Formats: sequence, C-alpha cells, structure tokens
Amino acid sequence: MNALDITDLTLRAGSFAVQKVSLSVGEGEYFVLMGMTGSGKSLLLKAVCGLTQISAGRIRLHDRDITALEARFRNIGYVPQDGGLFPHLDVLRNIIFPLTVAGQKAAAARRAVEGIVASLGIESLLSRSVAYLSGGERQKVALARALARRPELLVLDEPVCALDEPTRRDTCRELRRVQKEFRVATVHVCHSRDEAALVSDRVGIMCEGRLLDVGTLDDLATGSDHGAVQRLLNWN
Repeated sequence: MNALDITDLTLRAGSFAVQKVSLSVGEGEYFVLMGMTGSGKSLLLKAVCGLTQISAGRIRLHDRDITALEARFRNIGYVPQDGGLFPHLDVLRNIIFPLTVAGQKAAAARRAVEGIVASLGIESLLSRSVAYLSGGERQKVALARALARRPELLVLDEPVCALDEPTRRDTCRELRRVQKEFRVATVHVCHSRDEAALVSDRVGIMCEGRLLDVGTLDDLATGSDHGAVQRLLNWN
C-alpha cells in the first residue's frame, strides 16, 4: 500500500493552474518535489494538506479518500517554510499544541512527545520563547510539533530555505534521520539538487504546474528526456 496517492489533481490560484498531477509516495518513502519558484509545488502540497481547494482529482492517504476532508481530519503533519510557530507560546506549548487542541491534558501531552523531543535533542529549549530560537532550532521545534500526533504523512515546504549552508546540510541530515526513525512517509519541497541528494529516495520535478518526471535523482540526471528537468538539475 502507498502512503499517498494523488490522481489527476487540478487546482487554480488566480491565473496559475496545477494540471492533472498524478503521484504516488510509498510507505516510509522520503519523496522530494523539486521545481523553480512558481512551478506549483507548494500549491500542490497545500492541496494535499487540505489548505486550498481543488478543482478536480482525488487524494488518498493509506487508501483512505481524504479529498473532501477538512485539514484537521487528514492526519498530516505540515511544516511551512517559516515553521509556523506561535510567538505567544513557549517551545513546549508549541510542540504539544495539536494534542491539547484535540482535548489532551497538558501533562499527558508532554509525556506523549517526550520521545520526539529527545530524538531531536531539544529538551533544553522547552521553556524558551520561540523568539529566541536560531533558525535550525525553529525548524526542529516545528518538526516536533508536526510529529506530535504521529501523522500518516509528513509534509515539509522548503524547510531549510532560510538557513545558512552549514545549518541547512545539518538540518537535512537530521530530517532524514528522524524520518527513518519514525518511519513516516515524507514529501519535501525544494529547488536545490544538493538538498534533494541529502534526503531523497525519489524525486519529482514540477514545471509550470505539471509534474514532468519522477525517479531517483541519479536516474533523472542521466536519463530524463525532459529539457526542463535537465535545466533544473544542471542549474543546481
């Protein structure tokens, strides 16, 4: 069974359209969606998460049709580009927020995320204001919050784009390690070949709202017939 199946997904944002995208992500796979700015990759992921309306197509999560479900019922962990942390909450309350909103008591919620917090090495940050976190720390906290409800799919929208190069590489390695540890299928948006090489099992290339090709990074670099795929990978 695949973790995610997208079939003929179509949606519009103003004059731009994502057109008839079909894609499958395997159980436990780390899938990277690459494309230049404005190619539609983030828009596609927002549709998967239920954050934007689609015009046509189907989305299935572990063979469960979630096309019409509200975002809160999809059991998808989503990390936006800026982490999306709540500035009025400390680190711990940010992490347990999905659990407390679902009705869990704070003490029980804290116990539930102890393993995630320990795995990410952020125990010392729990009482800190998010305003005083570094970029890498913010992403770890955002990742911990996304994992708090043990999602069926983890969606990362350019999670390291705002980090300096050494921190970016370290964070990518951490993302890959955590993904393997928690065995959660992951879709990660980026436009960097180097970033994709650090984390991906397979890569999909988007251009102008269309999914052009899918494969391992090496296979795409050497065997894709699409000129746009080659331009993107060579540009990186």
